Amino acid sequence: MSNDAHFIEGLRSGEKTVLQEIYNQFFAKVKTFVLRNKGAVTDAEDVFHNALIQIYIRLKKRELEIKSSFEAYLFTTCKNLWRRELNKKRVTKQEVVELEDKETENAFALLEQEQWELYIEKFQLLSENCRKVLTLLFNGTSYEEIVETFSYSSKVVARQRVFKCKAKLTKLIQGDAKFSKIKKL
Repeated sequence: MSNDAHFIEGLRSGEKTVLQEIYNQFFAKVKTFVLRNKGAVTDAEDVFHNALIQIYIRLKKRELEIKSSFEAYLFTTCKNLWRRELNKKRVTKQEVVELEDKETENAFALLEQEQWELYIEKFQLLSENCRKVLTLLFNGTSYEEIVETFSYSSKVVARQRVFKCKAKLTKLIQGDAKFSKIKKL
């Protein structure tokens, strides 16, 4: 049994030794991420705990398909949960407080995770050039730098390439049956 399968089965069955292994192996990375992004150790513990609960719920409801590694999946789940938490804190600071129960919060987090997984799955189907162009763009690279990197003749050409790549990605996502299911939720 692979390490990933070991973690998944241990989580599904609630084996305390496997849960401890998961914590020992992966918590430090999540803690570092949360601390670097305006959080405290208790925030990291909450995010890690909530991610494990979310994965457990998914394992109980249906088969969970992890395309990368358990570690990458868990870390992405934690990052998404922490991002949601930061967004809630930002809203709270603006004096707009919306109370949500934990079940609703978990449902939203699960939906967000499913959207992210669909995006990554379809992103991988793009050409290498499109993946590189969009990665640069999503990381805040200017069109001037994209022109330089790919030796395009102008910013107009770079914008056209970005548009075509985004359109292709959108078409791939919207053409998937999972998109229709997620959209209905």
